[in-house]
Amino acid sequence: MSVTLAAPAERLLYRPEEAAATLGIGRSLIYEEIRLGRLQTVRIGRRRLVPPEYVAQYVELLKREAEAAARTV
Repeated sequence: MSVTLAAPAERLLYRPEEAAATLGIGRSLIYEEIRLGRLQTVRIGRRRLVPPEYVAQYVELLKREAEAAARTV
């Protein structure tokens, strides 16, 4: 019987630093956005982690803000 390994699954949770790297922003900015409630996180014990869907929601928020700013100019 042969065993076939499946491809690694997509990451389910990112450390804030990994989310920052994914977004191309700095560590301090990611923590500021979390503090302001603009980027949601989950907690496991004392650890704060970012699911990929929250990263996507944050990007959508940025897009909406950019569109709104463009309309007011």
